[in-house]
Amino acid sequence: MMPWRARPAAGLVGEAPVPGDKSISHRALMLGASAIGTTTISGLLEAADVLATARAMRQLGASVERLATPAGITWRVQGRGVGGLDEPASVLDMGNSGTGARLVLGLLASHPFLAIVCGDASLSARPMRRVIEPLSRIGAQFWARRGDRLPLAMTGASDPLPIEYRLPVASAQVKSAILLAAVNAPGVTTVIEPEPTRDHSERMLRHFGAKVEVETLADGGRAVRLEGYPELCGRPITVPGDPSSAAFPVVAALTVPGSQLRIANVGFNPLRTGLYQTLREMGADITAAERGDGGEEPVADLVVRAGPLHGVTVPAERAPSMIDEYPILAVAAAHARGRTRMLGLGELKVKESNRLAAIAAGLTACGVRVDVGDDWLEVEGAAGPPPGGGIVATHYDHRIAMAFLVLGLGAREAVTIDDGEAIATSFPEFIPLMRGLGAGIEAVGTDGDGGETSG
Repeated sequence: MMPWRARPAAGLVGEAPVPGDKSISHRALMLGASAIGTTTISGLLEAADVLATARAMRQLGASVERLATPAGITWRVQGRGVGGLDEPASVLDMGNSGTGARLVLGLLASHPFLAIVCGDASLSARPMRRVIEPLSRIGAQFWARRGDRLPLAMTGASDPLPIEYRLPVASAQVKSAILLAAVNAPGVTTVIEPEPTRDHSERMLRHFGAKVEVETLADGGRAVRLEGYPELCGRPITVPGDPSSAAFPVVAALTVPGSQLRIANVGFNPLRTGLYQTLREMGADITAAERGDGGEEPVADLVVRAGPLHGVTVPAERAPSMIDEYPILAVAAAHARGRTRMLGLGELKVKESNRLAAIAAGLTACGVRVDVGDDWLEVEGAAGPPPGGGIVATHYDHRIAMAFLVLGLGAREAVTIDDGEAIATSFPEFIPLMRGLGAGIEAVGTDGDGGETSG
């Protein structure tokens, strides 16, 4: 374990590049492996979660190469075509990635061979039943640990079936797992979601040549229909900056007085912008210059300036568009005037950690008043810098770790996290980036540059 401490900072100023979108990076590798020909990916997130997916695609027979070119780093995937993946000779280790694990289960569900999928201790505690149930209807068989958890063995369907499946809860991971399985199944598979979730899979499947139709339903949900056995062809993919990663420097800039940051090329998919809508409702000074839709994903350049925030109520129906951003929203709420109430947070309990409990415990340790229920959180803001001074347990959760380092930058006293190792799963350059903008973040017990402190 490596504890880190964030001290109150002067203004953060400059350009804040953020890494490629994690959700899009996973999907680009998997669909590239399932396509005929070459897929070139620029901007791929080179973090532990995505590298686990790249390794898994190699184990399944695709050629996945990292190339240094004059224009920058490019990843090249030589695909095997729909239904053409090979039986892996060894276990597929998906590390800490819930997205990678659930999507690879979908990808393999219509391939008739045995595969064993595992993950680290955190991922092995996360439920897989939500994907096992619909993928079993397609014809896959699963043998999992108690509670339908990893590691598990599976055999994909020899004769996969098209299905119509209504999601019990809005989940882009479950929807995407079903769609990946349906690519290698006959007929039309339909996924009905109660609320719109991020649509990266639908966009990218179309980009590779699949026929995907989306119907908005009378109740506000959506029906997503995929026609099986498409001829997927390799395509160039440009991965925009991850809006979930951008959220950390954005909230740091909003809450550290005197800050102004520019964050270029951030993904601005309308189903991923719930945090930015909420922050603006709280009074945040955020300017988004949208750069249009290049045929894959909308992007924008953000300019963020520090200023006062006020509490709001965040409705439950907004949760699918910002489910990963509640830890850092809670940090913004700790600085706001009045109460911020967040509803519909049940999914936070089955993330890399029980994020709902981890947020509440971390804020309490830092002197912030919170009330928490089964699926809601209420934060009493300090109308300025919160007390800070706490030691926060991260539970090997990258978003908890980064959120509370950001809290320390704007608090009255430094905040310490017990372990920063998990940050590498999604944002390896987070600490160097924040230091370069003026943040006082240091490893506890060192001089901040890796050397031992004296005395």
